[in-house]
Amino acid sequence: MRHFLTLLDVSADETRHILKRAKKIKHKLKEGKAHRPLEGKTLGMIFDKASTRTRVSFETGMFQLGGHALFLHSGTTQLGRGEPIEDSARVLSSMVDGIMIRTFGHDILQKFAEYSKVPVINGLTDLTHPCQILADVFTYEEHRGCIEGKTVAWIGDGNNMAHSWVNGAVSLGYKLKLACPEGYRPDEKLLAAACDLGADVSITDDPNDAADAADLVTTDAWASMGQEEEQAQREVAFANFQVDDRVMAFANADALFMHCLPAHRGEEVSASVIDGPQSVVWDEAENRLHAQKALLEFFLRD
Repeated sequence: MRHFLTLLDVSADETRHILKRAKKIKHKLKEGKAHRPLEGKTLGMIFDKASTRTRVSFETGMFQLGGHALFLHSGTTQLGRGEPIEDSARVLSSMVDGIMIRTFGHDILQKFAEYSKVPVINGLTDLTHPCQILADVFTYEEHRGCIEGKTVAWIGDGNNMAHSWVNGAVSLGYKLKLACPEGYRPDEKLLAAACDLGADVSITDDPNDAADAADLVTTDAWASMGQEEEQAQREVAFANFQVDDRVMAFANADALFMHCLPAHRGEEVSASVIDGPQSVVWDEAENRLHAQKALLEFFLRD
C-alpha cells in the first residue's frame, strides 16, 4: 500500500510525473474538457485543523475528477471521542478509496496509514505539508521553467513548510537556503536525512544572505495553527525576518515571491511584496487544486 505522508514517499521520477500530469489536467479544465478518471471513487477527508484551501481544493478536485469527497471533522465524529486511531483507520478505509488527513502530530498520520487499507494523503501535519510544495513547484515552473538547479530562499520559521522544502530538494534538485532565527530552525534529523540523500541545503540567520541570488523567495506566518499563544514571543524573535522590498532586492531581478497563506501583511511579509509584481501567491493558491488532482489521480486511479 502506497501512502503520501512526505515528499520522500514518491520518487523523483514519480514527482516529475505528478507535476507533468498537473499541467495537463489544468489545461483540460481551462479548455472546458471533462476529465473524470475517478468516477465512483470516494475520498474521506479528516480535519483536526481548520482549513480553507485544503478542504476546497481536495473537495473540488474529487468532484472534477468524477469522484466524491466526504468532510469528516474530529469534533463531530468518533475520532474526537477517543476512538483509537487504528480502529478508525480500519473502519474508514473499508468504506472509501482514499483518505486525506489534516492534523497536528505527524505520528497520528503515520499510525492511521499503518492500519489503513487504502492510500493516505498528508493534507498537513506539524512536521510536513507536502501537497503545498507540489503546488509551489508547479507554480514556479509555470512562470520560470524547471526548478532544478535554481535557488530557493526560505525565510522564517523552520516549520512544516520549511521541512517540506527540505524534502523537495532531494527529488527536485533545487538549492535551498534557509534563514531562521536561533531556536526556530528545522528539525535536525529531518535535515540530516535529506542531506544524506543529496539535498543541497544551507542555514543562516541572515535573511539577506538567504535571498542573495535566489530565484524564489518564500515564507509563512510566524505563528502557525496551535502556536497562537506564542505570537508575542515570536514577533520579537522574527522581527528581522520580514520579507520586504529590501530583502527582495538581494534576490535575482526575476525572482518570484510565494506564501502558502493565510498571510499577515506587516509581519512575515510587507504588503508591497505580497501584492507586488513578483508575487505569484494567487496562482500558487489556485494550483493546490491542480497539483492535488494529479496526486489523487496517481494514488486512486485504477
